[in-house]
Amino acid sequence: MIRGAEKWLAGYLSSVRTRPPKQSMPIHLLVCMADHFEPFRRTIGVDGSVSGGCPRADATANVEKWCDDCRRLTSEARDSDGRPPRHTFFYPEDEYDADCLDILAALCRDGLGEIEIQIHHRNDSAAGLADTLTRYRDTLHREHDALGCDADGNVRYGFVHGNWALCNSRPDGDWCGVNEEIGVLVGSGCYADFTFPSAPSPTQPRTVNTIYRARDTPGRPRGHDGGAPVTVQTDKPANRHTDKRPHLMLIPGPLGLNWRRRKRGFLPRLDTGAVTGDNPPSRDRVDLWIRQQIRVVGKPDWVFVKLHTHGCMPANHDALLGDAMREMHEYLMGSGEKWLVHYVSAREMYNIARAAEDGKTGNPGDFRDYEIFAPCFRPGQAVSAV
Repeated sequence: MIRGAEKWLAGYLSSVRTRPPKQSMPIHLLVCMADHFEPFRRTIGVDGSVSGGCPRADATANVEKWCDDCRRLTSEARDSDGRPPRHTFFYPEDEYDADCLDILAALCRDGLGEIEIQIHHRNDSAAGLADTLTRYRDTLHREHDALGCDADGNVRYGFVHGNWALCNSRPDGDWCGVNEEIGVLVGSGCYADFTFPSAPSPTQPRTVNTIYRARDTPGRPRGHDGGAPVTVQTDKPANRHTDKRPHLMLIPGPLGLNWRRRKRGFLPRLDTGAVTGDNPPSRDRVDLWIRQQIRVVGKPDWVFVKLHTHGCMPANHDALLGDAMREMHEYLMGSGEKWLVHYVSAREMYNIARAAEDGKTGNPGDFRDYEIFAPCFRPGQAVSAV
C-alpha cells in the first residue's frame, strides 16, 4: 500500500473528495474486463529479440481450453440488456500467432469478447512504434476481422501498454523509449488507453479514478500523468478542445483502499481492480470498485468499472472462469434495486463515455456503437446486436 504512494495517494484523496453525492437507485454499472491476454508469456530482450515462453502447442491448447471454459461460465449470465459477460483481449504484438487469434476471434463472434492491441517494446523510437502499431493494426483487422471502424471506415483500436510503461514512464526508461507516445497512438488510430491503474508501480499516473484526456509533454516522459477530466458538454462539438495537439482518452480502473483485507492487521490493502488467482473477485471488492465512482463528470448515474487481468496465466484461470467469477456475476445481476449492469467491451465503454460527454441520457447500453462501430462493421451496414 505504501510503495509508490507518492504517485497515487494525492490523486486518490482528490478523487474521494470530489465523489458526487449518493445517487438515487438504481445506477448503471458499465463493467469491462481488460484482459492482457498473453498465451506465450515470452521474454523480450533489450535488443528487441523475443525468446522463451510457452511452446506453441501448449499455448494453442491453453487458448482453446480458456475459450471453452469461458463459454460454459457465461452460458446463463446476462446483463440488463440481455448481453453476456465478455472480455476484451488486449493481445500483444510480440506474441502474434494466427491460430491463437483465430480461436479468440471465434469466441468474439459468439458475442463474448473483442480483440484489441497490446504492445511490449524496449528502447523504441516514435517512428519504430508507429510502424509496429500500423502493421499490427492492419494484420488484426485484415486477417482476423478484429478492431472497430469509425464512420469514415478508418480502423480504430483500444490500447494497453505492456509493463505499464506508457509515455516512457518507468524511472529507468525501460520497456518503452518513446516520450511522446500519445501522439503516435492517436496518429495510428487509437481511440483510448486502458492500461491503468498500475500502482504500486512507479508508472502509475498521478490522476486517479478519473476518465480524462492526456497530451504528450514535448521532450519529456509521463504525458499521461494528468489532463482534462471528460465532462458532460453543453456547447457544440466544434467549440471543444481548442488545443489542437493530439489528445487521448484514458479510461482507468478503480484504485481504492480495502480496509476489509488488511496487511499486517492494520494497513489497508491497495486494490487496483486486478483479478488474479491470489486476489479473486468478491462482493466486498465489487462494492469497493463501485465506490470509486469513476464517471464522466456531470453524469454520476453511469459508473465505469474497468477491471484487468492476465487471463491466459494458468494461476489466474480459476479466479476468472471458476466459482469466484460465477458468484461475482450472480451478485452483479442480483442487485437490481441498487444498480443495472451492462457488460461492455473496451470499445463499448469508450463509446458510452463519449455519449455521456455529448449529454446523452437514458440506458447507456443504447450507445455501445456510438462512435466506433463493432468489428467487421462497414459504413452503410446495420450494426447487429449480440
